[in-house]
Amino acid sequence: MKQGIKNIVILTGAGVSAESGIDTFRSAGGLWEQHKVEDVATPEAFARDPDLVLRFYDMRREHIQQVQPNAAHYALAKLDAAWSGNLLLVTQNVDDLHERAGTQRLLHMHGEHLNAWCNACDARHRWHGTLIDRPACPACGVAGRLRPDIVWFGEMPYRMDDIYDALDQADLFVSIGTSGAVYPAAGLVREAREKGIQTLELNLEPSHGSSWFTKSRHGPATEVVPAWVEEILGS
Repeated sequence: MKQGIKNIVILTGAGVSAESGIDTFRSAGGLWEQHKVEDVATPEAFARDPDLVLRFYDMRREHIQQVQPNAAHYALAKLDAAWSGNLLLVTQNVDDLHERAGTQRLLHMHGEHLNAWCNACDARHRWHGTLIDRPACPACGVAGRLRPDIVWFGEMPYRMDDIYDALDQADLFVSIGTSGAVYPAAGLVREAREKGIQTLELNLEPSHGSSWFTKSRHGPATEVVPAWVEEILGS
């Protein structure tokens, strides 16, 4: 175990999955697969044009099932399996690539593409098919009330209390592949610094919050993440 580090909190963002072929919100001038964020990723968008939103997420759900984890996902899964202290991987990503790579100590703060949420009974279900045809909820039987279990802009991320509790116990906070522009995730490094926790950024380029990190390493996630994991495991 790296000297002085026992408990780790890792935040991952779109840059971890980009090399698996998943586009980011921040690429191509603010468009995500030719859609403006406000047209597909807000509660207002869903109320205004539910068909557009459901089709968009149906396509995303289908796409993520066709891509594969990359070296960064596998390196983090290796760290999760080998690290004897506390470790929590908090991901902003809504794909399941961390799980498929083998990470178990994982929290999806922005929801998951492969979940559907029933607005009638509040149940959540694993979901691999489409929602555009307004299927019935498996729990309550009401049709047309399932939506993607995604935290849209303007909604509160999931399990923030658990994230802050883990940060309270952490010796190291690592941010990987994030823009540093989406809150509250972007504010976690400030929380860590105020607690005296060591902070490290691994990113393709300096993020909006790079100045808050005590150390930064820049390059493709498939290169910098495995290198860091080998280093911290003492290999």
